[in-house]
Amino acid sequence: MDPTFATIPTPVVSDNICERCVITVPATTANIGPGFDCLGAALQLNNRFSLRRLTGQEERFDLVVDGPYGAHLRGGKDNLFYRAARCAWDAAGHPPIPLEARISLSAPPARGLGSSACAIVAGLCGANMMIGEPLSREKLLELAIAVEGHPDNVVPSLLGGLCLTSRITSQRWRVVPCAWHERVRAVVAIPDLRLSTVDARRALPRSVSLQDAVSNLSALTVLLSGLRSGNDALITDGLHDTLHEPYRWPLVPHGPHVRQAALSAGAWGAVISGSGPAVLALSSREAEVNVGQAMVQAWHSQEVEAQYHAVGLQHFGAVCKVVD
Repeated sequence: MDPTFATIPTPVVSDNICERCVITVPATTANIGPGFDCLGAALQLNNRFSLRRLTGQEERFDLVVDGPYGAHLRGGKDNLFYRAARCAWDAAGHPPIPLEARISLSAPPARGLGSSACAIVAGLCGANMMIGEPLSREKLLELAIAVEGHPDNVVPSLLGGLCLTSRITSQRWRVVPCAWHERVRAVVAIPDLRLSTVDARRALPRSVSLQDAVSNLSALTVLLSGLRSGNDALITDGLHDTLHEPYRWPLVPHGPHVRQAALSAGAWGAVISGSGPAVLALSSREAEVNVGQAMVQAWHSQEVEAQYHAVGLQHFGAVCKVVD
C-alpha cells in the first residue's frame, strides 16, 4: 500500500453481498513511550469477529460475546462496532444491513490494548466485505482514523506491524512502516482494572514546554533506531517520555511498582500501554518469562489480579474471510 493517502472517491456499490464472514484483528499497543498519538504496534494477540447477515430489512445489530472478556458489551445502534460499520456503508452509499456479530477477544477491553480500535477496524472491514468490498483499504484507514480520532491504534490494527502515522502539511495522512527486530519481545501485563481513555486524556496538560517536546523527538528517534537494530541500550534510552506518561502513571494503580519489577527482572524498559492500565515491557526472549511473572507478582502483592502475554510483532493486520 502506498503509505500516503487522501480522500478517495466513493466507488461503485457492488451487488456481491455475502451472508457470513470472519474478521480477525490484532490487539495493539500504542505510544510505546515517546510516540504519543502517532506510534503503534500490532501484537500477536488476535480478536475474532464472526458476522452473519440477519433476515429482514429492519436496521438491527445483535452481539454475542464468547470467552471471558467483554461480557459487559451490548448490541444495538450505539455499539462502536456497528457505528463503524454504518460509516463504511454510508461511504459506499449502501443501506444498513441487519447483522449479528459473535466476538471473541484475546485481551480485556479498557486495558490499553486497542480494544476500541479493534472494534472500529472490524466494523469497517466486516461491513465492507458484506457488501462486496467496494471500499479500498486506504479508504477504510481514512474512516478508521476519523472514527477513532487519532491513528496510533487503528493503523496497526488494520495494516499490522509497527506504524508511525502523521498528518502532513497537505492534510493527508502518511503511514510509515517501521522495522521491529525479531529479538525484541513485547511483554504486556494486564491488571484486572479498567481505565477510561477519556479519563486518561483528561489528565494531560493543554501545553508542554519546548524542552519536553525536543526531549520526546530525540527519544522517539533513538527508540526507532533501537527497535530496528535490536540494540537494547538504544531501546532503554528511547523508552523515555515527557508528554503523557508523567501525568498518566498516577492513574495506573501501583504502576510505578510494576514498572520497577519489570526492570529488575531484566526488561530493557517499561511504559504504559496505550492509555493504560496495562504495562508494556520490552525485553529479550530469554528474559520475557521472568519479566512477565515479575510484573504480575508486583500487582498480586498489592492484591490486584493480573496476567501477562509475551508476544512478538504481528506483521499483518486485519484479515477478512467469507464463510460459506
